[in-house]
Amino acid sequence: MSTGKINVSVENIFPLIKKFLYSDHEIFLRELISNATDATLKLKHLTSIGESKVDYGNPQIEVKIDKEGKKLHIIDQGLGMSADEVEKYINQVAFSGAEEFLNKYEDAGKDAGIIGHFGLGFYSAFMVAEKVEIITKSHTDAPAAHWSCDGSPEFTLVESDKTNRGSEIILHIAEDSVEFLEEGRIRELLTKYNKFMPVPIKFGTKTETLEKPEGAKEEDPAPTQEVDDIINNPNPAWTKQPTDLEEEDYKNFYRELYPMQFEEPLFNIHLNVDYPFNLTGILYFPKLGQDINMQKDRIQLYQNQVFVTDNVEGIVPEFLTMLRGVIDSPDIPLNVSRSYLQADGAVKKISGYITRKVADKLKSLFNNDREDFEKKWNDIKVVIEYGMLSEDKFFEKADKFALYPTVDDTYLTWEELDAKIKDTQTDKDDKLVVLYASDKDAQHAYIQSAKAKGYEVLLLDSPIVSHLIQKLETSKENVTFVRVDGDHIDNLIKKDEEQISKLSDEEKETVKTSITDAIADTSYTVQLEAMDSAAAPFIITQPEFMRRMKEMQQTGGGGGMFGMGNMPEMYNLVVNANHELVSEILNTKTTKKKERLIRQSFDLAKLSQNLLKGEELTNFINRSYEMIK
Repeated sequence: MSTGKINVSVENIFPLIKKFLYSDHEIFLRELISNATDATLKLKHLTSIGESKVDYGNPQIEVKIDKEGKKLHIIDQGLGMSADEVEKYINQVAFSGAEEFLNKYEDAGKDAGIIGHFGLGFYSAFMVAEKVEIITKSHTDAPAAHWSCDGSPEFTLVESDKTNRGSEIILHIAEDSVEFLEEGRIRELLTKYNKFMPVPIKFGTKTETLEKPEGAKEEDPAPTQEVDDIINNPNPAWTKQPTDLEEEDYKNFYRELYPMQFEEPLFNIHLNVDYPFNLTGILYFPKLGQDINMQKDRIQLYQNQVFVTDNVEGIVPEFLTMLRGVIDSPDIPLNVSRSYLQADGAVKKISGYITRKVADKLKSLFNNDREDFEKKWNDIKVVIEYGMLSEDKFFEKADKFALYPTVDDTYLTWEELDAKIKDTQTDKDDKLVVLYASDKDAQHAYIQSAKAKGYEVLLLDSPIVSHLIQKLETSKENVTFVRVDGDHIDNLIKKDEEQISKLSDEEKETVKTSITDAIADTSYTVQLEAMDSAAAPFIITQPEFMRRMKEMQQTGGGGGMFGMGNMPEMYNLVVNANHELVSEILNTKTTKKKERLIRQSFDLAKLSQNLLKGEELTNFINRSYEMIK
């Protein structure tokens, strides 16, 4: 028997582990099973190259709860350790710079990543245990060893009578951690952190139904047997080559990741790179629709099949956090802080690679089956448009597959759109004018008016459309976007024949004054324009710039980006100077009748824009009944 002190720089290492790692205390099980997995896989390697003469067999890791004894056992059939190796790997904790540790992590929280930084994986056991034992037998002929420590720097190390190779870690669970003696809690942690570990993990047994023997009666119960309950899948889809997987394999893996998600993903992207970094994984595009605020953090990050986190910000570009799936990279430490990730060069390369891979996949889908891509567009456009906004490299690649739907349900690439409207939709400065609608029903009259003039109207209805068109206007040359109910399009589009006003300038001014006085609303600017006499007499539009800024505010851009606060409502009341109603207003001598004509026409225009509400709507209805009488 030998006794001694664990070789650490400070005597209060265990209180420090408790204090600084307690917020992440559940990861002790991940750390211990990771160690068991490493020991098993190292043995596999040594037997494969002939350095170990033992029979590798089909080893597994077992987790057992002894509720009465308040103990948790983690048992492996891996390398095991000799007494000398226990001294080396357990007692001599690599813990230099203790004063630096104390200073650096004095106020640290759960993001500090202390275990990974200081190599204290095994010692995470003391976050939940008042005493820890290791009973271990090396794969060599060395005698078995039994190590014990009660959470102080004191330990005992004696010979053991263990005969089978591997290690058994016994945690004597502390009073403040008895939750880890509950089967449901342990199963939850094993499923969370170890669901795809590369070595089978046994947790208890389960009953398996067998086939009935030949000749059994229908009413006879089927025979059953108790089998090991293996809670993990050691060979998940992302660890295989894409050429070895069928479409159904990807769908099955999606169901395995998200058993409560009943809708199939639209498509997947298999990541597989080994230079200049190692990365594997599978990403899935779910049906997103218009919901930019759908649940994020559905991508799971693994390191060598060990779950790390589902907060992949900094590793996956933000616009792709709406996707689902798995990323596995040994180049990302198990315990890392957010600031570390954002500053790490390898992580930035990983992020760039994922962006490029997603863009290439989307381009391939577009090129191979455009019709199918168009059918899926409304379910994936939010991710693509968000990516175009936030990632310049993605924007460049997306130019080849991003679609611009029209109100007639056709889909155009930017190149196709440019070719279609370059000769018909330009303003007086020869700038290309792209007309768009954001709501086909609410803007129906404006859409019909534009189409009657032969204009192409896009349907851009995603929640970030204002930001997107701002990006397009700055990235494309000589282009402006105008919503179909924005500043009146006849002011912007160059026409072959200009409309001539039927009213003189003096008559226009008289009508404008009459209308301004009658509506008595300073948020409306009255404009008289010469238009086709068949067009509506009163049309309400909103200045494109002001409306766009308000929309940006609503989607998180305006206030923060431009510091404009709450912008006022501003509208244009465009009056068709060539409409017969305007002539009637001009020629009506009775002030009361003139005001009633103006108010009714103005309210009809507001009604078409869903701007007539409350008392104004009630007054309009009553006035309409009076006019009918």
